[in-house]
Amino acid sequence: MPETTDDIAEGISFQAFEDDCRLLGSLLHDVLLLELGPHFIHLFERIRILAQSVATMRGAGMEDTGAAVERQLEAELAAMSLEDSLSIARAFSHYLNLTGIAERYHRVRKSRSEVHLSKSCDDIFDKLIQGGVPPEELYDTVCKQGVEIVLTAHPTQINRRTLQYKHLRIAHLLEFNERPDLSHEDREMLIEDLVREITALWQTDELRRHKPTPVDEARAGLHIVEQSLWKAIPRYLRRVSNALKKVAHTGKPLPLTCTPIKFGSWMGGDRDGNPNVTAKVTRDVSLMSRWMAIDLYIRQLDNLSFELSTKKCSEKLASVANEILLKGLVPDAECIGSEAQIRIVKPPWNPKRQGIQIPTEKSDDSPVQSPGRTRPGSSHMGRTPSAGQLRKMLFTESKIGRSSFRKLLEPSLSDRPGITPYRIVLGNVKEKMMKTRRRLELLLEDLPCDYDPAEYYETPDQLLEPLTLCYESLYVCFNYFVKQSCGSSILADGRLADLIRRVATFGMVLMKLDVRQESGRHAEALDAVTSYLDLGIYSEWDEEKKLDFLTRELKGKRPLVPPYIEVAADVQEVLDTFRVAAELGSDSLGAYVISMASNASDVLAVELLQKDARLTVSGDLGRPCPGGTLRVVPLFETVKDLREAGSAIRNLLAIDWYREHVIKNHNGHQEVMVGYSDSGKDAGRFTAAWELYKAQEDVVAACNEFGIKVTLFHGRGGSIGRGGGPTYLAIQSQPPGHSSVDGARRDGAGQVRAAQDGGAAAGDLHDGCASRYPAAAASSRDPHWRHVMEEISRVSCAHYRSTVYEDPSFITYFQEATPQAELGYLNIGSRPAKRKATPGINNLRAIPWVFAWTQTRLVLPAWLGVGKGLQDALDKGHTEELRAMYDEWPFFQSTLDLIEMVVAKADAPMAKHYDDVLVSSPERRAVGEELRRELARSGEMRAGGQRALQAIGEQPEPEEADREQAAVPQSHEHAAGGGAATAATGRRQPEAP
Repeated sequence: MPETTDDIAEGISFQAFEDDCRLLGSLLHDVLLLELGPHFIHLFERIRILAQSVATMRGAGMEDTGAAVERQLEAELAAMSLEDSLSIARAFSHYLNLTGIAERYHRVRKSRSEVHLSKSCDDIFDKLIQGGVPPEELYDTVCKQGVEIVLTAHPTQINRRTLQYKHLRIAHLLEFNERPDLSHEDREMLIEDLVREITALWQTDELRRHKPTPVDEARAGLHIVEQSLWKAIPRYLRRVSNALKKVAHTGKPLPLTCTPIKFGSWMGGDRDGNPNVTAKVTRDVSLMSRWMAIDLYIRQLDNLSFELSTKKCSEKLASVANEILLKGLVPDAECIGSEAQIRIVKPPWNPKRQGIQIPTEKSDDSPVQSPGRTRPGSSHMGRTPSAGQLRKMLFTESKIGRSSFRKLLEPSLSDRPGITPYRIVLGNVKEKMMKTRRRLELLLEDLPCDYDPAEYYETPDQLLEPLTLCYESLYVCFNYFVKQSCGSSILADGRLADLIRRVATFGMVLMKLDVRQESGRHAEALDAVTSYLDLGIYSEWDEEKKLDFLTRELKGKRPLVPPYIEVAADVQEVLDTFRVAAELGSDSLGAYVISMASNASDVLAVELLQKDARLTVSGDLGRPCPGGTLRVVPLFETVKDLREAGSAIRNLLAIDWYREHVIKNHNGHQEVMVGYSDSGKDAGRFTAAWELYKAQEDVVAACNEFGIKVTLFHGRGGSIGRGGGPTYLAIQSQPPGHSSVDGARRDGAGQVRAAQDGGAAAGDLHDGCASRYPAAAASSRDPHWRHVMEEISRVSCAHYRSTVYEDPSFITYFQEATPQAELGYLNIGSRPAKRKATPGINNLRAIPWVFAWTQTRLVLPAWLGVGKGLQDALDKGHTEELRAMYDEWPFFQSTLDLIEMVVAKADAPMAKHYDDVLVSSPERRAVGEELRRELARSGEMRAGGQRALQAIGEQPEPEEADREQAAVPQSHEHAAGGGAATAATGRRQPEAP
């Protein structure tokens, strides 16, 4: 009976999904009829029916009939005009996007109806307590947890942000449509709103017509924070706190300023192979991020001031409020004059509230004068103002009136009885925040600004002080030195607690900006310096000589780079970047990541250039540089570098100067990044996964040997070929012995979260953090398993490299059969598709490599070589070992499961269509045929009788197999979580690159 009930419930849930699909499809049909007429609708429906017939017939085993219908479909598509072809492609793309929206909302609907979540904080804490973890240890572990998600600007999102937001609004309307209290009129209005959104979708250009700049990408990332993460953080932290304070767990809530999760960014800081990211771009993006943080806090302060209208407060808060009032009551003859020095400027970029102008204080050097006042010594005294000066004066006069009118609307700060102390304190905080925002605007416009540091906020601690004071006052009031409850704790744990947690999480910068540069660029900079000083050519020295030179210079107290040295433009840009990093410091910037790192000298070279820049900037400023030095993070990407990562870290930590530097300046932490994308392109998905696993083990062991804690930075992409997959499984599959790992960072393309609202994003954050609590679980308990893995990896890598790098016809086949060249013309990112303008796979970035194969539906990077490796293991009699590994080793199981999912998505017939149309040479067509046969063999593979790599079809030849439910164009919508198969719809989204 329970099973029957579950079936009925599932049927009802799926029926709601089908209703949503039917509704959106019908409305799209109506919009297309209105926009393009009945002729197009007839053509659209005919193509759709033919495509579905092909899939249905092949699914029923009617291959010959299906092939005949498919030939008819091809003929009709070929006979279409270019205009009709474009409209058909757009129509099917929007149809699939709308289906994807309905599916995503269906997942949200199902998650809300689930009574028990196996990955919830409650469930995880229950399991840990029942497993013998003491409550105090659990509480301490949660409070000390450190996870950082780093948003990147990698071009994996082809949809414009405008379309993403329209999709989000459609999802909200679907949610609203489920309300049981909707009247008939309300439902009609909702349908009108949906039609309006779909019409706007159709009339909106899907493609960006101009390549985005790095600043554009950073702006998009900041909007992601505003629309998604800003709302998600308080929700997630409330979940953790509520679960912790249950008596069955620890009985204590999560401390307000505890930050188990933080955010970083590469947008505007990642200059590896991107000449568009300059030192000025990094500076401006960092200031923009600060501006957005301050702006968001000001909005929250407005809401909070409206809520905290209570008069009860502690003596300490009352004293602070009285001090603010007294300062406000002092007559200020200069008040009007100071107001007159405020002018209106455009914000650093178009804010959400378009049309609203932001006041910015003028510097003393400004020629603009307040009406009726003349600055002593001004050269404009007694002159008739010019037309431009007159406009500025009139504009300033209008600002005086506007500012006075604003004061009429705001509560006055008087000493009359009944004044609300919380509003006084928060109003003072808001005033400082507005001054801070105005100062940032001046800096962004490169205008001078001479401010008293006491008038604005620079650090999160300064902002937290008054907020924490309000929080403590709401909890406890003092009356005649007798502690009495105010009964306002419920207010304290509302918007105020959320704001405090946001400040603790986002700080004053929202996301600290990482700087990334390729190791060779640092060597070129040192080459220029050592050649200028007649010391030789740095890059030609061996590793030992490099380390001796670098260590000696790091111990010195003088700058190495001469102040007036003339170098090439590329070298100067590297030096300018270090100077900007010294000016901003660790308060604004996070890590300095060295891509393609391989040796200890790569790290010391950055430390030396950083030290030199800080000495120079400090001398220019006449004071120490702000913040501390940036932590330097080597990024090991290729298989060769991954295999030598542990050795490189040992050599680095063996240097006394560096080890002492890490202990003194970075609290004994060494951060190491491992790259999933380039290692996958280098050796194939399976070998890359295994080499990454071993590299992490070796790096952790190396740091343990020197008593240094390690933070692992995982450069995982959204697609399986670039290390993607469910975050929860990825963390659970980490190597054992990670108890010494003191934190984790994850590189995830910002667009992955672009379409999430606060609730969905909170769930994603939960998966990424809560999964770390029981992460030190299963390992490769049988040493023989490692031997089997080595054998599978060796065979898999050999086959992958023999196909991709050693077959001379493969590169030409790849260039002809895939749209890799055309992808480079899409305006989806500021970064070039290649590191260097030379042919070959080596210099092609991993993202266009994966994207090109995804477009043809072959998805080659995720599975090539895996079938060969598994077959070799089975042939050698390792069937039982494979079965045990799959059952008991999370790493092996998740790796095979993810590859199986990609194989299920791959579409060999569609790939064959690309070959038939684009590949001219029979020799190169043979390459495609062999790849499709390899895909079929991989699909038929099974690991020890388990379900891994299950066959999609039983046909021996891939050309005869059809694994597609509908032969229609599919969009490259990068759904949140990227890559989940849409099995419920009967359609498969392509793997998100």
